[in-house]
Amino acid sequence: MTGSAENEVPGEGHDDVTPGAPMGEPESLDHVADCIVVGAGVAGLVAARELVLAGLSVIVLEAADRAGGKVRSHVVDGLTLDAGAESFATRRGTVADLVERLGLGDDIEVPDAAGAWLQASDTDAMPLPKAGMLGIPSVPLAADVIRVIGLGAALRAQLDLLLPGVIGSRETTLGGLVRRRMGARVVERLVAPVTMGVHSRHPDSLDVDAVAPGLRAGLKNEESLASAVRVMRAAAPAGSAVSGIRGGVSRLVTALVSALERFGVEVRYGTAVQGADAAGVTLADGSRLTARAVVVAAPDRGLTQREGTWPDAEESRIALATLVVRSQELDRAPRGTGVLVAEGCSTITAKALTHSSAKWAWLGEKAGEHRHVLRLSYDARRVEKHDETAFLDQAISDATKLLGTRLSRGDVLGFARTDWVAGTPDRRPTDDGVTRLGETVAGTGLAAVVGHAQRETRALAARLGEDAVS
Repeated sequence: MTGSAENEVPGEGHDDVTPGAPMGEPESLDHVADCIVVGAGVAGLVAARELVLAGLSVIVLEAADRAGGKVRSHVVDGLTLDAGAESFATRRGTVADLVERLGLGDDIEVPDAAGAWLQASDTDAMPLPKAGMLGIPSVPLAADVIRVIGLGAALRAQLDLLLPGVIGSRETTLGGLVRRRMGARVVERLVAPVTMGVHSRHPDSLDVDAVAPGLRAGLKNEESLASAVRVMRAAAPAGSAVSGIRGGVSRLVTALVSALERFGVEVRYGTAVQGADAAGVTLADGSRLTARAVVVAAPDRGLTQREGTWPDAEESRIALATLVVRSQELDRAPRGTGVLVAEGCSTITAKALTHSSAKWAWLGEKAGEHRHVLRLSYDARRVEKHDETAFLDQAISDATKLLGTRLSRGDVLGFARTDWVAGTPDRRPTDDGVTRLGETVAGTGLAAVVGHAQRETRALAARLGEDAVS
């Protein structure tokens, strides 16, 4: 039996204090709380939970009318579905532990074992090689690897076994590391389709330590990238590298908000913040709120007050098409749990397709007979901004090609478009006294965001506790 939020022990992992009780006297009667958290996405909600469990009073400010950020739900053809993240990495157990503590542990579910396919060209689709990590092969000369990249590229990748472990170990990006060890074709044909589908970013722009913690150290220890991947796979907990939650990952947000409400934390929706510093925040209407500490977990150009650190919105925007279709042909899940798209597919615009109702058993059960949920992700620069009809037609066309199954407008029962801006990592240190959380400092993925938020806010709570008694 898993624990529930109602049964959380106040101060568990912290000092034994009552959640929400101020730690020490506030510096000023003008303070609204010990801590102001800006942003009610997962990072902000996790931060607020950690702070209140440490005995600090907290207020959360959110510009939107609901919590969740990129982890929220929407309804398509009567089905409540994840509008953003639908899974989380199981590495280190960070997210799973939080899910357990929030009372959802019994609802953690692994995806179908069939795995994903790779659209290697306009006409060639095949199962993605399974003995690897983030597309990095653990056996470069395996038949399924050769089928994707060719014998010549596989032989080049095999040279990894002969290179000294120090080569590539100082590369900071995933793409740079794999390219040095195994060659460009492995990066473009295997790794890039995976990272573009999972992280919405090319491996050349992904911090290797953020998306694959321990990989560089493993390379030096094993003297081979392929060997490091094999060791890391063997050491990982049994099961899939990712998991989901029955009913959708967005339930994590609902559980976090409910826990904060029980702890008496106020979440103010529709409250935009235009500036933040160590002493408080300035709201959009010019008013000022002060606190002993400020945590910013919202990606806003004006809020961070650092010029040139945010990407152009068009370059970083992801468009997600969710389709609910009726098709007997899709009952057999012809392309497993979905299809990742390699560069060079000129007739396919989508970067990836997830056959969600085949990937997640709970969703397949909920969808019912012959009804299927498909999610296709796009670089928003390549699809029409304001023409939803054209976007729907593009999604139908791409789904037909990627699944090898004819779909038409008449098969579509429901459709929704969701746009996201992918956060660009910026780990440059700041000295303004504000604690910053979220993708731009933690890296992409729930595991990275949750783990970083927990570490940073626990450290902040410890500092505030020391100040209170000094």
